[in-house]
Amino acid sequence: MSVKDLLAELESLGDPARRAHNTKAGAPENQFGVKLGDLRTIAKRLKSNHPLALELWATGNVEAQLLATQLLKPKELSASEVDALTRTTTCAQVADWWNSYVVAQHPEKEALRLKWMKAKDRWAARAGWSLTAARVAKDPDGLELEALLDRIEKELPKAAPEVQWTMNWTLGTLGIHHAQLRARAVAIGERIGLYRDWPVSKGCTPPYVPVWVEAMVKRKG
Repeated sequence: MSVKDLLAELESLGDPARRAHNTKAGAPENQFGVKLGDLRTIAKRLKSNHPLALELWATGNVEAQLLATQLLKPKELSASEVDALTRTTTCAQVADWWNSYVVAQHPEKEALRLKWMKAKDRWAARAGWSLTAARVAKDPDGLELEALLDRIEKELPKAAPEVQWTMNWTLGTLGIHHAQLRARAVAIGERIGLYRDWPVSKGCTPPYVPVWVEAMVKRKG
């Protein structure tokens, strides 16, 4: 199936109201408003197709990039290719799928993490903090956790919104998984107040760190 055919199919599945909502939420104009579930259905039909995925990504269309994350083979990308593609991400939803399905599966993700933690590019920095949050939770050995808190406290208030999200995720993860740092992480979250009034559905936990940490610690028992 060609990229042209796939774009036509995606456009046919688009919904104007969803497209308007996505645009208001920060997505670029180059998108159709397709349900994420429909994208997953197409990905299951197509299965892995690395060359096609790269062509889809290059279109800059939001749905095409989302679909590409499902079709790419991470190990067939060099670290420099992952870096370059990360920096051409179109929006936060694409970044989250890209970081989960491609970056997190790449064999050189730690080298990329170290590079991206110094990056000024918003999407590279978002990816770097995403990988850091995962390490804080699952593999903290070798990380200077207090230094991470120092940096978050200093940089979070003025960071780009795209970076704030995963930096805040790292802050919450520090509080949830490291009891000795919990009080400080919560205090930083409370003082900065990021996402304090974030709207969430009933039964969901907001990303506001003091509430999030408390809820997750209780859940862990």
